[in-house]
Amino acid sequence: QVQLVESGGGLVQAGGSLRLSCAASGSIFSINVMGWYRQAPGKQRELVATITRDGSTNYLDSVKGRFTISRVNAKNTVYLQMNSLKPEDTAVYLCYADLLALGRTWSDYWGQGTQVTVSS
Repeated sequence: QVQLVESGGGLVQAGGSLRLSCAASGSIFSINVMGWYRQAPGKQRELVATITRDGSTNYLDSVKGRFTISRVNAKNTVYLQMNSLKPEDTAVYLCYADLLALGRTWSDYWGQGTQVTVSS
């Protein structure tokens, strides 16, 4: 069974920083893309950042220059460094991974989410 476990959320003042982590565990054969989504109350879920196995990245326009996604393939872990946080970054942040579990087909797996709250 595959699990994605996030950590690192919390409450921070505007202008501050947080670092989110997400570790995938279980019977994993290979991981392709990993990334982060976020969902604020009353809003649609939006894709924040993605990173491929070879390190290619993509970002939501509103976080470019402030957020950095990275991963350690040997640890099946993805990170999101968030700097210069703004109140509009407040949301539940969810990790996902496009991965191949032993005995399964390629599928998306999700973490449970971690709350990020930015006060003004």
